[in-house]
Amino acid sequence: MNEDPKVNVSGLPREFVDAGASGNISAEVSSQVPVLQPEPDLVVNPWDIVLCTSGTLISCENAIVVLIIFHNPSLRAPMFLLIGSLALADLLAGIGLIVNFVFAYLLQSEATKLVTIGLIVASFSASVCSLLAITVDRYLSLYYALTYHSERTVTFTYVMLFMLWGTSICLGLLPVLGWNCLRDESTCSVVRPLTKNNAAILSVSFLFTFALMLQLYIQICKIVMRHAHQIALQHHFLATSHYVTTRKGVSTLAIILGTFAACWMPFTLYSLIADYTYPSIYTYATLLPATYNSIINPVIYAFRNQEIQKALCLVCCGCVPPGLSQRARSPSDV
Repeated sequence: MNEDPKVNVSGLPREFVDAGASGNISAEVSSQVPVLQPEPDLVVNPWDIVLCTSGTLISCENAIVVLIIFHNPSLRAPMFLLIGSLALADLLAGIGLIVNFVFAYLLQSEATKLVTIGLIVASFSASVCSLLAITVDRYLSLYYALTYHSERTVTFTYVMLFMLWGTSICLGLLPVLGWNCLRDESTCSVVRPLTKNNAAILSVSFLFTFALMLQLYIQICKIVMRHAHQIALQHHFLATSHYVTTRKGVSTLAIILGTFAACWMPFTLYSLIADYTYPSIYTYATLLPATYNSIINPVIYAFRNQEIQKALCLVCCGCVPPGLSQRARSPSDV
């Protein structure tokens, strides 16, 4: 009797008032309970987009070179076989970068990781080895100028192609055959699933290849300078003309070797000193310039070649420009 009766001032039946009160309470409680947010959509790494774009450009550019050499029967000399090998290796490297992007975001599995990294390792290894083979071929064409165009040279070229592609395929198969870090992350290198030891072998092999190319290009420079001097004496050229021709040849070789080193050296040295604990941005920042080497290779080795220029003009416009057909090869064209 002492309790004060609660007054219903709303004019509604009490059951409606109680229902409304319980509704307000449930609303307050529900506002305090955390709501599960939907999982965010798959975020694409901008670096992966850049690598995929680079792979697309590499594939398109080198596919042109491969098709020109394949469909032109006159381009069967050892030099063009090696240029075709380089273009094919870079083409596979570009395809590997594209496939890596697709598999990383659409079809993630251990098998696809191993196949993708195997393709990328094999193709880039074949690209570097093809550059070394081209350097050897250029040295032989100058040092053995009289006997270069012989059956022995063709046989030697096929042997080089067999060895470089065999070695590159073996390097690409190592991760697939079990030499990977999928079971032990502590052994991973900067490029997963390559092991630290695998990356070290690839890096040391590149440094050894670069040292060989450097030595060969030094010898090529000496031969070019000697040939240019002899031609100048035979044709009574001025000393200035001899200097310009020699400087052009040396500059061309410096650009070729400097571009190769600038593209590959950062990633090579970084792979030797770093491992999987380092930030991935450093891996992307050093790997991207290495892919640019496959973009530059067709410009340096294929599109500068006079015979390939003629074949490309025939395909594009059905004719050969007069200035191109009459252009003479000079000692600086190495």
